[in-house]
Amino acid sequence: MNGYKRVLKSFQNSLKERSDFLKRRVHVWRGEPTVTRIEKPSNIARARSAGFKAKHGFIIARVRVKRGKLLRRAPRQGRKPGRNRKTQPSGVGLKRIAEVKAGLKFPNFKVVNSYLAGEDGQFKFFEVVLKK
Repeated sequence: MNGYKRVLKSFQNSLKERSDFLKRRVHVWRGEPTVTRIEKPSNIARARSAGFKAKHGFIIARVRVKRGKLLRRAPRQGRKPGRNRKTQPSGVGLKRIAEVKAGLKFPNFKVVNSYLAGEDGQFKFFEVVLKK
């Protein structure tokens, strides 16, 4: 097993076991803005498999996305039976929402790929690879 596979496996185990190191890291991330540019990826093996290269023109952005179903707007024009649902499925995954947020924050870059960096009860954090 080479080094990248070992790093990838240890990161996956820490996600599954919800290690204390990851909990502290996610707690710090919650205080940051929704889309944050970071210097280097937290999981280098996963970032490289997602298309990241450590050279000019590539950046990594950490994006915070709220978990759960999206709330729909309050019903207008009376309370009809078809309009009284509180939630509805978005039809779009949280990973895709994170990629769109990063693309809007950095309009000069193209989104290459993204991967899960961590999660807690309220948010999921994705690291998005962007290329100039």
